[in-house]
Amino acid sequence: MAQRRSKPVADPVAEAARTARERGAAGRPRERRAGRSMDVFGGEIRRRDLFPLLVLHLIAREPQYGNRLIEEIERITENVISANPNTIYPLLRELEAQGMIKGDWEHPDRRTRRYYSITAAGRRELRRLLAELEPFLDSVIRTVSLIKREIYGKG
Repeated sequence: MAQRRSKPVADPVAEAARTARERGAAGRPRERRAGRSMDVFGGEIRRRDLFPLLVLHLIAREPQYGNRLIEEIERITENVISANPNTIYPLLRELEAQGMIKGDWEHPDRRTRRYYSITAAGRRELRRLLAELEPFLDSVIRTVSLIKREIYGKG
């Protein structure tokens, strides 16, 4: 069976997720819980910091709507981090109430998609989250690498 070659990925999170899956698939079939992704960033850090960082980052690139944000987060992380409407839509309402983002209906008379764009306050919050979370993310990478080296004897 020929091995499928992956396209190069500019996003390091997606690249790390793909590499981990490929290494795991070589040894044995991957087990998954029905309907659940393998979410490594659960709990308070996810709700309070990681999701707002991802959402503000994506909205800063271009206006987004809720379902598109869910798709983008799952694409970037190759489904390692799951996003769902019960997480994203309350966060969007909260960020809008705080003045971090501004929402506009695609067709105001029909209330179809609500597109969100980042505000000046949102850009400041994005910069703050970037600075605050980078050491945490580095420590997660370092810790997981140390655990892997200890268990598997690989660097």
